[in-house]
Amino acid sequence: MGGAVVDDGPTGIKAPDGGWGWAVLFGCFIITGFSYAFPKAVSVFFKELMHEFGIGYSDTAWISSILLAMLYGTGPLCSVCVNRFGCRPVMLVGGLFASLGMVAASFCRSIIQIYLTTGVITGLGLALNFQPSLIMLNRYFNKRRPIANGLAAAGSPVFLCALSPLGQLLQDHYGWRGGFLILGGLLLNCCVCAALMRPLAAPKARAGTGPHVPQRPSKHLLDLSVFRDRGFLIYAVAASIMVLGLFVPPVFVVSYAKDLGVPDTKAAFLLTILGFIDIFARPTAGFITGLKKVRPYSVYLFSFAMFFNGFTDLTGSTASDYGGLVVFCIFFGISYGMVGALQFEVLMAIVGTQKFSSAIGLVLLLEAVAVLIGPPSGGKLLDATKVYKYVFILAGAEVLTSSLVLLLGNFFCIRKRPEVTQPEEVASEEKLHKPPVDSRVDSREVEHFLKGQPEKNGEVVHTPETSV
Repeated sequence: MGGAVVDDGPTGIKAPDGGWGWAVLFGCFIITGFSYAFPKAVSVFFKELMHEFGIGYSDTAWISSILLAMLYGTGPLCSVCVNRFGCRPVMLVGGLFASLGMVAASFCRSIIQIYLTTGVITGLGLALNFQPSLIMLNRYFNKRRPIANGLAAAGSPVFLCALSPLGQLLQDHYGWRGGFLILGGLLLNCCVCAALMRPLAAPKARAGTGPHVPQRPSKHLLDLSVFRDRGFLIYAVAASIMVLGLFVPPVFVVSYAKDLGVPDTKAAFLLTILGFIDIFARPTAGFITGLKKVRPYSVYLFSFAMFFNGFTDLTGSTASDYGGLVVFCIFFGISYGMVGALQFEVLMAIVGTQKFSSAIGLVLLLEAVAVLIGPPSGGKLLDATKVYKYVFILAGAEVLTSSLVLLLGNFFCIRKRPEVTQPEEVASEEKLHKPPVDSRVDSREVEHFLKGQPEKNGEVVHTPETSV
């Protein structure tokens, strides 16, 4: 489970590890930024939405939860669409949906309409962009895949640094309606990224060697065979528990600061700090994971990142002023960046490229329920207690539990797995099962054998035993 799977991709075409892959990486960087930063950045508008519609924390938290639930829960749908139509067309449609949802939300008159537009439509659009972009990235990179995933994952903190203060600025000047309208226009850039996702082409055949057509395996719209992999099952369970608490602190940290009396702009700057640290944490984690001595143990590094994140939540619950929240955001950015850089690299290492499109969809579906109830449950706890400390403790306990599930499950899974037979052992076993053959063959025996064969028109009639 901990080792990296090396293959040539689902089309039999070897990953170029560069070339146009850098353009694909750039597009994936932008898509990842929008997909992960948007549900957090939209929390800047929560206070004004609460005043507009007369609702509580838990009601506004549903906006981010529905966004994330659509991003995760539509995983199998995205897998089916990608396997049926390809990555580029699916992403083009997704970009239009993402923009349409935010534009429509700017005209909403109730919180239910916000759920349907910002949550469902925009969330579906981001999902139709996010998953195909990851699939294309992992088709273009193999040896450099850890660092490529780390660089692409850095899009999330970069966009969080930009979108959070931008959202506050738009709210101050144009209100939440004008802010939603402008953000909807920005999401049209997802269509530009979709145009970069050029499918891998088969190499041209050399003159005189005949056309070379790569072997394509039979296509499955959704490959459920991944559930027979114990490593995949352990990963899916651990990731589902993790996302219960992973996204809770970034959603509530701005409101926490405002509740302490921190000015709105200064409170929104906390997400910028978190994102700035995250920018450097993700590529660094990807670079470290790509080292030859570290890559076989990437799953253990991922488990440590989850443990670090949960421990940070527990210690951050003791923050009582703005300085304490700043320290919390610094360490949370480091741990969160490690988790973001490693989660899909570890999944790819478990299932390989051929099953990745189906595996990521199924994992996201399993995580969707946890994402849907995570932030709202934190909001319910906050409405009942009016104490942010308990929200952070709950989130930390959930992430810590997931790290232990992955660590212990992976450890016992490896120990219980049958040992892999080495090539030398296979060769020795074949020798043992082969009948003994005398290497010194008498030429007279060969001549006698050939003469004993029936002849036709002076020629030896070839049998399977005498034909080469």
